[in-house]
Amino acid sequence: MMLIGILFIWLLTAAGLWLVTLLLKGVRARSATDLLLAALVLGLINAFIRPLLWMLTLPLTVFTFGIFALLINAFMVKLTAAIVPGFEVDRFSDAVLAAIVMALLAIIGFILLQVFMFDTVFWIHMDSGHPRYGI
Repeated sequence: MMLIGILFIWLLTAAGLWLVTLLLKGVRARSATDLLLAALVLGLINAFIRPLLWMLTLPLTVFTFGIFALLINAFMVKLTAAIVPGFEVDRFSDAVLAAIVMALLAIIGFILLQVFMFDTVFWIHMDSGHPRYGI
């Protein structure tokens, strides 16, 4: 079950990068293989490097009401382009726009993953009337 979720997220990331290459002239992938490799590298970067950067820049992210987190995500996209030869991002502004598209797709993917895996979306509303979390 967990492997299916990981594969789903990887394919959703690849689809998101493909959509980004269609929407932005400054982001290109030479082939589908390069797109899949870029999605894999971006996933690994997001799993290992991004959490460290988020922790280091947490005060700045809070001060900017989360906007700095978008810049970190854009940096992750640029880093992916630097690692994967067939995936190119021209300007940092293209990476910022790519990060916005990818963030929107991540939200959609989160909802779809819950729907497909659990047949519903679990939004926890903790109040006194909730049987598990209420007082």
